[in-house]
Amino acid sequence: MRPVPRTASTPAILAVVFGTLYAALSLVRFRRFEPSSWDNAIFEQGIRGYARFVAPVVDLKGPGFNQLGDHFSPIIALIGPFYRVFPSAQTVLIAQVVLLAISVGVIARIAINTLGTSRGTALAIAYGLSFGIQSAIQADFHEVAFAAPLLALAGAAYVGRDWRRVMWWTLPLMIVKEDMGLTVLAIGVVLWLAGQRRRGVVLAAVGIVGMALVIFVVIPYFNPGNSWDYANTIGGYRGFFAVAFDQPGRKLLTVLVTFGVTGLLALASPWALLALPILAGRFVADNEFYWGTEWHYSVVLMPIVFIALIDVMNRKHRFAWLRAYAPQGAAVALAFAAAMQLHSPLSALVRPATYEENPRAASAREVIALVPKGASLETDIGLMTHLATGRTVYWLGTIGKAQPDYVLFDNAGSFGSPEDAVAYAEKTHGGNWTLEYDKDGYQLARQR
Repeated sequence: MRPVPRTASTPAILAVVFGTLYAALSLVRFRRFEPSSWDNAIFEQGIRGYARFVAPVVDLKGPGFNQLGDHFSPIIALIGPFYRVFPSAQTVLIAQVVLLAISVGVIARIAINTLGTSRGTALAIAYGLSFGIQSAIQADFHEVAFAAPLLALAGAAYVGRDWRRVMWWTLPLMIVKEDMGLTVLAIGVVLWLAGQRRRGVVLAAVGIVGMALVIFVVIPYFNPGNSWDYANTIGGYRGFFAVAFDQPGRKLLTVLVTFGVTGLLALASPWALLALPILAGRFVADNEFYWGTEWHYSVVLMPIVFIALIDVMNRKHRFAWLRAYAPQGAAVALAFAAAMQLHSPLSALVRPATYEENPRAASAREVIALVPKGASLETDIGLMTHLATGRTVYWLGTIGKAQPDYVLFDNAGSFGSPEDAVAYAEKTHGGNWTLEYDKDGYQLARQR
């Protein structure tokens, strides 16, 4: 048996190293009760439904709300078996860590196989440290984490000119999220430009037709309003002029940083075309959260631009300046990534304060322990991620006519919650309520 080359294990080592860092950041934030939004709890409720082989009901969006009426992401059912064995919010967080770590391994393998050990490793490290990946970890779980390894695998097949594998790794994107159809369409265009006309047309057709069916048929079928709720975010009152005239500097910065992580070299690859519909979809939306580099919205762009960088470094170029610059792409990407680490999410892992207990952590654990498993409660974002496991959790504002057993608010968390949980509960839900806990801003009311 031939000995395995030492470099053959490098992609796996990088995947484990970055996976460990991502997991540490996710779990430390969870332990410190630092919620980013309500999304992790939403996805946990949906995954819990799949784990039980029932509908992915997300009560946080409204009592009995089917998640397929919000976003078309049936791929999250793959987490169901793991959640059934380990039902917890941490399982959902670690699922995202694993997916992103896999994408690091895929990028590392194609980079090393194509560019050599030194440059390939440097490029993979730059990818693992990229702002899009780190921001996604900080934002807790989102379904687009599944797109990262799929896009990395499809891109690796593109670099290797394995057109059949490009298709097979691309098609699952259709069940990641409804708007990924545009990415599938873009991959079809890239294949068409590469001379793979039939495959390109098939992917383009699947992307546009599939997306139309999901948005106009499937999602409205499951949505109580018989519509796709995010249609009204496109353009808003500014229309498509929002791209140019509403915070153009912020959007331009997002574009520059997205391609800047590759020293702008990614722009020389046809694979970079995949970024256009993603960026355009974000910029025409009447939601400023989409426009910047925060949150999880750039995670799908990272495998795209780094695969494009590998493609450029692997090509023969007509222009002398590009022939001279392209081989330096990995070093430039690593230098750019290193320069962005000072205030990056991962940089928190080297600060002692990160491991200090949140001053309100003891109170948070106490009030959570007062809500038994199996109970229903209405709450705000404060402790939502920690409460979702084993309980029926409703969100303040979308509870409708549901009658919860408990009402829990975090009045010190700037969530705009009512200051008096008992008064709110009696006014909103009727009946008699008692104050079970009132400490460090946490108020828990129980229906008698």
